Amino acid sequence: MKAKLKIWAVAILMVSTSVFSACSVKISLSGASIPPGAKTVSIAYFPNNAPMVAPMLSTTLTEALQDKFQRQTRLELVNENGDLAFEGEITNYTSTPASISAQEVAQRNKLTITVKVRFTNAIEPEWNYNKTFSQFAEYDASMLLQEVETGLIEEIVAMLVEDIFNEAVANW
Repeated sequence: MKAKLKIWAVAILMVSTSVFSACSVKISLSGASIPPGAKTVSIAYFPNNAPMVAPMLSTTLTEALQDKFQRQTRLELVNENGDLAFEGEITNYTSTPASISAQEVAQRNKLTITVKVRFTNAIEPEWNYNKTFSQFAEYDASMLLQEVETGLIEEIVAMLVEDIFNEAVANW
């Protein structure tokens, strides 16, 4: 009886293995779901077309997105026409009061960055998008924006890159 049970267990295991080996499942520790046929990614320079311009923002955003894909995917970064392709622009960069005191004086300010992104997935076009992403960080109103700008940009860009990456390849 035990011999028949072992034979059935082995037979079920073999059938299961052959059935599931025919399926293509992409598992990634980064949470990325890259189409099996995708080999390349292109990330164009994101120009800053906002009314207020931070000189380093375009380069910081573009390089951070490129770094994210190089660190967390197997895709090769190419200059253009990648299997996955990103292009876009920075459309807003503003500093506004976030909280006001009883004396109507700003206590905290908020730096907001908005980016319009066009994502093209040549392998699975149903995942293409044209979307606007916006993130912000607050800072003490007693500080000048120029004193905290570099750190705030890095913080906001990290959040934007995470949002853009997840929208493109975290299809779960």
